[in-house]
Amino acid sequence: MDKSNFAFDRVNYILLAVGMAVVIIGFLLMSGAGSSDTTYNPDIFSARRIKVAPVVCLIGFVSMVYAVVRRPKSDNTAQTTEKEGEA
Repeated sequence: MDKSNFAFDRVNYILLAVGMAVVIIGFLLMSGAGSSDTTYNPDIFSARRIKVAPVVCLIGFVSMVYAVVRRPKSDNTAQTTEKEGEA
């Protein structure tokens, strides 16, 4: 099967995997012990959980969108531009 028929190439899959790992890291940064009815845990309002983790997740989601939208470079376009330059 010709590789030019695939929508994604190897770089797309690597970018998707990296984006997914960044999102997982963001969710891990958000996790932790919560408050209960009897005790109050002020750590639920820490900067790590409220500011850092959502930004890390957003960066991961944006990189995943880029990985899906990115068009793989094909050898046919390089050959086409070379032929146009000769004419």
